Amino acid sequence: MLFIKNIYSIYRFQRVLSIYQKNNTKFSNSSSIKLNLTLQKLFGSKQYKEAFEIVDQNFDICTDITINMAIKACAISKDYTRGINIHRKLSSHSINNSYIQASLIQLYSLISNNMPEKVLDLFDEITIEPDKYTVTVLFNACAKLANDRAMEIGKKLLEKMPRNFRNEDVLLISAMHMLIRFGDIQNAENLFPSIKNKSIITYATMMKAYVQNQMSEKALDLFEQIELNLNNAAYNIVFNACAELANDRAMKIGKKLLDEMPENLRNDNVVLTSALHMLMKFGDIQSAQKLFQSIQKNDIVTYGAIMKGYVRNQMPEKALDLFEQIELDLNNVVYTIVFAACAELANDRAMKIGKKLLNKIPKNFRNDNVVLTSAIHMLMKFGDIQNAEIIFQSIKNKNIITYGAMMKGYVENEMAEKALDLFEQMELNLNNVAYNILFNACAEVANDRAMKIGKKLLDEMPENLRNDNVVLNSVIHMLIRFGDIQNAENVFQSIKKKDIITYGTMMKGYIENQMSEKVLDLFEQIELNLNNFAYTFVFNACTELANDRAMKIGRKLLDEMPENLRNDNVVLNSVIHMLMKFGDIQNAENVFQSIREKDIITYGTMMNGYIENQMSEKVLDLFEQIELNLNNFAYTIVFNACAELANDRAMKIGKKLLDEMPENLRNDNVVLNSVIHMLMKFGDIQNAENVFQSIKKKDIIIYGTMMKGYIENQMSEKALDLFERIELNLNNFAYTFVFNACAELANDRAMKIGRKLLDGMPENLRNDNVVLTSAIHMLMKFGDIQNAENVFQSIKKKDTSTYGALMNGYNMNGLSRKCFKILEEMLKENIFPDEIIWNIVIGACSKIRLLRRCQYIINQIPLEIQNKKPIQISLIHMWGKCASIEKAQNVFQSIVDRDTMTYTAMINAFGLNGMGSEAIQLYRKMPNNLRNEISHICVLNACSHSGLLQEAWNIFNDIPLKTEKIYTTMVDCLSRLFLFDEAQNLINEYEKTNKPSLVMYISLLSGTRNNRNRNLSENIYNRMKCLFPNEKQDLMSGAILVSNIYSSVGEHELAKTFRYNQIKELGTNVKLGLTWTEEFTAHDHSHPKSSKIFSELERLTSEAIAHGYECDPSWVTRQLKEGETNLSVLCGHSERIAIAYNFVEEPDTKFIQVTNNLRVCGDCHQMTKIIAKIRQCHIIVGDANRIHHFNPNGQCSCQDHF
Repeated sequence: MLFIKNIYSIYRFQRVLSIYQKNNTKFSNSSSIKLNLTLQKLFGSKQYKEAFEIVDQNFDICTDITINMAIKACAISKDYTRGINIHRKLSSHSINNSYIQASLIQLYSLISNNMPEKVLDLFDEITIEPDKYTVTVLFNACAKLANDRAMEIGKKLLEKMPRNFRNEDVLLISAMHMLIRFGDIQNAENLFPSIKNKSIITYATMMKAYVQNQMSEKALDLFEQIELNLNNAAYNIVFNACAELANDRAMKIGKKLLDEMPENLRNDNVVLTSALHMLMKFGDIQSAQKLFQSIQKNDIVTYGAIMKGYVRNQMPEKALDLFEQIELDLNNVVYTIVFAACAELANDRAMKIGKKLLNKIPKNFRNDNVVLTSAIHMLMKFGDIQNAEIIFQSIKNKNIITYGAMMKGYVENEMAEKALDLFEQMELNLNNVAYNILFNACAEVANDRAMKIGKKLLDEMPENLRNDNVVLNSVIHMLIRFGDIQNAENVFQSIKKKDIITYGTMMKGYIENQMSEKVLDLFEQIELNLNNFAYTFVFNACTELANDRAMKIGRKLLDEMPENLRNDNVVLNSVIHMLMKFGDIQNAENVFQSIREKDIITYGTMMNGYIENQMSEKVLDLFEQIELNLNNFAYTIVFNACAELANDRAMKIGKKLLDEMPENLRNDNVVLNSVIHMLMKFGDIQNAENVFQSIKKKDIIIYGTMMKGYIENQMSEKALDLFERIELNLNNFAYTFVFNACAELANDRAMKIGRKLLDGMPENLRNDNVVLTSAIHMLMKFGDIQNAENVFQSIKKKDTSTYGALMNGYNMNGLSRKCFKILEEMLKENIFPDEIIWNIVIGACSKIRLLRRCQYIINQIPLEIQNKKPIQISLIHMWGKCASIEKAQNVFQSIVDRDTMTYTAMINAFGLNGMGSEAIQLYRKMPNNLRNEISHICVLNACSHSGLLQEAWNIFNDIPLKTEKIYTTMVDCLSRLFLFDEAQNLINEYEKTNKPSLVMYISLLSGTRNNRNRNLSENIYNRMKCLFPNEKQDLMSGAILVSNIYSSVGEHELAKTFRYNQIKELGTNVKLGLTWTEEFTAHDHSHPKSSKIFSELERLTSEAIAHGYECDPSWVTRQLKEGETNLSVLCGHSERIAIAYNFVEEPDTKFIQVTNNLRVCGDCHQMTKIIAKIRQCHIIVGDANRIHHFNPNGQCSCQDHF
């Protein structure tokens, strides 16, 4: 420095010498004086070599003055080695000389290989107060060291500095520089105003300090106070400050400064490089390129600056374009930037360039950790783990940054276990980046080992990192991934200055743990401006909840969202997703239309929203507008939309899309999974199987989709075949599908597989309600009520689905009354039934068919659920089956947008209650486009039950496509009217083009029972056995009908023998007849009030006989036992016992309702008509086929067509 040179000026030597002689206790002889004068002349004329030779030869007689002069000469001539040797030779007396000490301090401060510690050691030895020059040197030494010792000495020196020193600008600048190096910006700022003559270097020093300490706004404040011409260093610093800020003010200042920059600096590459960096940080690519082109001699540094800017602005392709134009030798920075650009792209071109550059890298860079670290990062991005590991192993002196790059690469390549392995080999202290990576690795793995490492690492983390928000954010993320919400919240609360990223990390964690309400709670505490991630997380939480609170918050947040985020596709995608979940299609479409540059993710989000709102046609409309290349997500959505629709348009689009799908997606299991699902929905089993076979690495999800497709296409046997080939561990979906396939089949093989699978099911799935629900459904389909109940009882946290499976199973197995007990249990547990549960309960009511019970249940259903169409349709069915046709009509009339199911339910209700004309009238009002197979069957069935033959023929002939079931219903209609020839002709017509139908023959056989046509019944039954030898259960039903016909014509012995032989041959049991108000079987004496019931039954029989009743022996279907009469057998039928029970309970009742699980016999039908007339009571009997209204006038609604 200039002031150091000045201190050595020769003209001052005499003054120093005189002072020195006064203070020096060592007296000089004449030889010493002569030596001093000789050396003075030699040093003054810069004849250092000759002077030093004299010193070496006469060192023993050198006085302290001579030694001091020699040390100063060493400093001036930069002969630092000689100076150090002189220091080593000094006697203890000379070492204690304060002037020699000061000279030594100045000498050591100049040594280029940095010996600031030595300077401080010498300072500690000084016995007199240092002068201002020495203080300056000491400040510089402290600045260079900036450790605890240096800070203590420097600050103490500054504090005790004499007042007259505080006017020395050079000294004050050194002090300010020292404080800046200490990071003590506050005291540096305090010192700055005391410098009277501030030069541009002084300003630059302070501005640079601000920039280095992330205080660039202060740098610009100071810049605006400068009234001096800037030098190149100042321009550099201001441009860097503007780059750091990149806000409106910085852009204005930076661009103005660049415009006004003098010509002489427009050839200064250092200044222009910082200007390029600034423009790139502003995102002003065009101006940066223009400036770059203006540089006459671009050096490798300017190339590096522009390429770095391209990389930062997500333009790595441009960085590589520029790299390929460079004809200069690359420096380490450019190597690093090119590797970073290649890493960012990771495409074929980038891989080619990056690997070629790496292979040609010169030897001097193969020891450069920065370059090699960027190479590792690049290779990891390429997925080239092996070569990254080779480079890593080649590095001799690995530092923590190198380890960090390697561990980060492992994490990004989903090899977090390897990151932990590498961590355990390290012997270095971790930095904040390494902590960050390791916490993320532990979060990714989240197993016992990761939890142990992560928590230990957290416990041992040094204090200085416990204020580092970046590190603590990764800690929160890790703990949340561990499911340790409590500790994550504790860490969050411990952070003093939470930033928006910290809040975002916590909110994201809550979302991942299905705690979206907590996200909104936290959001409402935030007093910071949200960034794009925070907006996205809050919108996602609102999406997840989609309740009133979420809708209010989400919409308000959207309304208040700043303009700069209204061009952020990521944020707007989350907005669209949220609005779609709210069902707010219109506003979602408005947001979508507002996006100027829609990307494929935006289209995907919109299409996904349409699917979730059952608007798959709109998905295809939007798909046909897309002019971008589809990504895997978009392919998946379009295939799912096609699957949902499965119409001609969907099949055309889906199959064309599949044919044109690029090769790289033909190995994407997620996409192929959706393809299989789509093809299965199309019923295109063959092509679905082809796609399945083409998949090289099938995962359990692929198997699951295939099995599900088989089940949906009534091919459950194939589902089990596929299951038996699986060599993977099943997931919860696969278990569910196999259980569903077994439930669908319910044969011996299915029962064996299903029970074995259930027994061997792992423990973790025994808490999965979805799996257990399917297990309950399967067992119920097997008729295994006990084990289904056991599974149900084992479930710790029962939900509506598990209750629903049990209740549905009871309905399937004729135990509908148990549903009501389960409903009571649900309500006690504060589990509120949803629409599905109420539907099942209504179904149970439909099976019980007791009006009062139904009304009691319906009164408990919330109105908002009662007003849902699926429930309304079920209610129409229920009221129809309960014989309350008026209530069924009321529900029907309340439905505004009636569809096929609505009309069909009402038509069926009319038919069941013998109101054939009303059924036909409603059918005629039904729009033609709504009529389908079921509606045709219901109206024909209504005609059959009301004996409306001509109307049935008219309807039948008008049906364009007659199915097996439609033919069967018409056969039933003809058979009930004993028109067997016509019925047989219709069957013959059907069999000309179709396989024989067992159900048609059952209908025909039922008709022969009513007119007791023995020969015809035998012929029909024999034909059934010939055509359908394996349908044993249905053949048994036919055998009972034939047996009853034998009994009806008095052939009781033949009936008994025939029945016994058929049971033995077919190996099936006869269904027991039940009737319930309470539950009774024929001749049932189990009820506590049996004696009163049978007394009442005798009374009713006597009254009926008095009013003309005569029993019809033809309805006695077995041989009489000893002591029995035809009357006693018929009076023991379950429906008569049930009617008698009602009169016992309420003697003057005017309404009785009973339900029979078999068809009512003709004798009971006649008897009930008479009882209704005698007792003037409305009696409703629901049998297996229809509902009979026995009116007080002695007539039945069926008009004896039953």
